[in-house]
Amino acid sequence: MTTIGRRTLLTVVAGSLAATTLPAAATPLPTKLVLPAPTGAYAIGVREVHLVDNSRPDPWRPERRRELMVSIWYPARPGGGARVPYAPSQVAKPLADELGTYLGLAPGRVDYAGTPTHARAGAVAIGRHPVLLYSPGFGTSRLLGTAQVEELTSRGYVVVTIDHTGEAPVEFPGGRVVPVQLPTDELRPVLDVRLADIRFVLNGLGRLPFAGSMDLRRIGMFGYSLGGFAAAETMRTDRRVAVGVNLDGAMQYGFPVGELSEVAKRGLDRPFLLFGAAEHSRLPITGDLNDPSWTSFWANQRGWKLNLSIPAGAHGSFADYQVFAPKLAKIHDLEPKPVADLVGLVNPAQSVAAQRAYLAAAFDQFLKHRPQPLLRKESPRFPIVKFV
Repeated sequence: MTTIGRRTLLTVVAGSLAATTLPAAATPLPTKLVLPAPTGAYAIGVREVHLVDNSRPDPWRPERRRELMVSIWYPARPGGGARVPYAPSQVAKPLADELGTYLGLAPGRVDYAGTPTHARAGAVAIGRHPVLLYSPGFGTSRLLGTAQVEELTSRGYVVVTIDHTGEAPVEFPGGRVVPVQLPTDELRPVLDVRLADIRFVLNGLGRLPFAGSMDLRRIGMFGYSLGGFAAAETMRTDRRVAVGVNLDGAMQYGFPVGELSEVAKRGLDRPFLLFGAAEHSRLPITGDLNDPSWTSFWANQRGWKLNLSIPAGAHGSFADYQVFAPKLAKIHDLEPKPVADLVGLVNPAQSVAAQRAYLAAAFDQFLKHRPQPLLRKESPRFPIVKFV
């Protein structure tokens, strides 16, 4: 399957499935999911926005202009309309089936459309806040970082999540779906398209809905896998982004062997956090998974830097797969190996709590100028996280 990876707390609810004896011919009800409650002080609103970049053709569909879907997550007053679904109706099934099929479930057994987020439709924005951009992993949807995004929004950030059209199914207004259309698996052209997407979104932040809630003097970025690589490369060329976080993403063209990127060779002069799993760290190569691009970046980084590790995790731990996969496997009595390959053996609740805390600490320290003791040394609150 495409780059499955995500680390988040999501408690699966089997509904009446486990308690009801279904007729032999009946189709089992799909399993709905429950996102972990955000812990911050703010309620959450979200709006999807369709953007068209008339300055460039879509590289994967050159007959059309480049178009994107983004979600704007914003701190809100309590109340509002219904809770917004985890995934739009037309892409919920293919996205859910990707994970379900990987784990050994039949299609249609996981219900993303019936899974509510904690964001309310029509919620009234409150206050003015720093802005964070989020870019997902290669071939994955912006939706797969929802648990992290909700937490940061509840703590007083406007978070703009970006789908890079062509890499994963994307639903546009009117129910139109653009499926996966990538003609290449080469990372360099894919990354170049992402960087252009991110620059376009950055240029248009002041014209988006809820721009009045955005403090554009304080912008950060984080991303999972290729999205983390994109965050670093964006910072190399765009000084509007003041701080970044890379969640388990190699910063080279190919892995474990590949050409180092410019940001890996040059580093940055602003704060950057590397947060990886297993042996993915900045240490010199001692095994197949140690990342030479992180080693090079660490040596050349001129700004504040920190390398955190969750040794019991795996690549998929840094997106919403972290709890989806273990819970689905438990409910449906699935083989454990695919789950371990995807998210490791880390406790899902501990992983989510730790990631939320360290992500918020990095952005609070450098965008809100609030010193964070959590970033100084290992914490007994989060024993699964090691300083590298």
